[in-house]
Amino acid sequence: MSEISEIFMSVLNVLKSIRINDIIDIAILSYLIFYGIKLIRETRAQQLVKGILLLIIFYLLAVFFKLQTMRFILKICFQWGILAVIILFQPEFRRILEKMGRTRLAEINIFSNNEPDDYTKHWGVCIDAICEAAQDLAATCTGALIICERKTRLGEQIATGTILNCTPSAAVFGNIFFPNTPLHDGAVIIRDGMILAAGCFLPKPQKEELIAKQLGSRHRAAIGMSEISDSIVIVVSEETGTISVAENGELTRGFTKDSLKKLLVSRLIPVKEEGEGKENSLAGRVISKWKK
Repeated sequence: MSEISEIFMSVLNVLKSIRINDIIDIAILSYLIFYGIKLIRETRAQQLVKGILLLIIFYLLAVFFKLQTMRFILKICFQWGILAVIILFQPEFRRILEKMGRTRLAEINIFSNNEPDDYTKHWGVCIDAICEAAQDLAATCTGALIICERKTRLGEQIATGTILNCTPSAAVFGNIFFPNTPLHDGAVIIRDGMILAAGCFLPKPQKEELIAKQLGSRHRAAIGMSEISDSIVIVVSEETGTISVAENGELTRGFTKDSLKKLLVSRLIPVKEEGEGKENSLAGRVISKWKK
């Protein structure tokens, strides 16, 4: 009982020592951390942050278990860590400074949260629209490039396009990729089942010389996008009307409407395990509908 009283008194003393400027300092620092995390989640820097955190954990374990060699190597890595972070996160630092310069004080909302409540809320309708549009575009040999974002955020690519934020449908995809329209050359990026942006430019593949020469710029861009993210990229060939899918740096061709739908459902809609209400989940309903 006396130990609990001592802990309570210690906490009370700490609270008494807190001044108003300490509260302001903590509030500002908390907001900056929240704002930084929010920006990082929009880019590939999220994976880099995870890697840095793993290095810190390994260093702490090396200190705890007295692994002198590992401790020495990791200590050298951390000595050059600040310079490495500046180089690796240079695009993110630039985006932060530019956004701070454009933001007005009235637009700051500390408690804003744009994350969806349910990741699978719109994917059922979206997959149907993608498959129907792919079939229609393939029939007319109209080129198309559609990216389904997953865990890796594609903020850098979204910034190069035009924000639409609209509900996907075959008609919308048809209008976007109609020849000679302003957005038909770029890629459509879909986030959480909604068309977020169109006319987006994608990076080149890392080993472009190893890709078959008969593949056009859309297929190469799809491979390059799938190399740096976990997204699913659907391509409709302008020459042959063939439907292809790029994933993990590999391109698979010859999809039909049904096979494409089966792939997208398995990749984009998580299925609950048995005993957790599989048939009541969105994935279960979509899969059941597809089987029919």
